[in-house]
Amino acid sequence: MKNQEQSIEVLNTLIEINNNRIEWYETASNEIKNTELKDMFFQFVQTSKKCITELISEVLQLGGVPTKEPTTSGKFFRAWIDVKAALINDDFKEILNSCEYGEYVAVSMYKKILTDKLKYLNADQQYLLNKQYVFLKADHDKVREMKDMLVEYK
Repeated sequence: MKNQEQSIEVLNTLIEINNNRIEWYETASNEIKNTELKDMFFQFVQTSKKCITELISEVLQLGGVPTKEPTTSGKFFRAWIDVKAALINDDFKEILNSCEYGEYVAVSMYKKILTDKLKYLNADQQYLLNKQYVFLKADHDKVREMKDMLVEYK
């Protein structure tokens, strides 16, 4: 039973990460005028919504209660504060720097769980998290690529 509780805790941590991404990027989309960034943020929201749906299904199968709220602590909160400040100044480079950091935090958390918490996950859950990791890593790489393109144009 303890292993099941730890599985639920791990999955809920990833639900929180994806809830954070949705909150960040929906807010950023409302604030920013650049359509390319808006489109990218929309895609990131869709990625996290899909991840959340899959994670919730796993938590429910384990008999757990899925978390619903994003977290407002630690690295995620700091990254979001940086995004908000960049949005106020309409500074694309800073927006992308902050987004890249936020994506780095999300990808790092997935990687840490896939490295340190595998014993709490069954094979199907491990496969699911590896798949989600690939999607989030691709989003991180998109932010980095866009940031690099911006530097080349300046």
